Amino acid sequence: MMPRPLLILIVLIVILAGGLFALASLDREVPQVRVERPLSNEAAK
Repeated sequence: MMPRPLLILIVLIVILAGGLFALASLDREVPQVRVERPLSNEAAK
């Protein structure tokens, strides 16, 4: 059995890593949406 402080540290690290990955994926998705909108507008013309 691991001491509780170690478990708390591991849980916090996992949560922080998950949050960073979520932010990184959002930052990657936003530019793609910006690029797709002008293309769809040009296709509509």
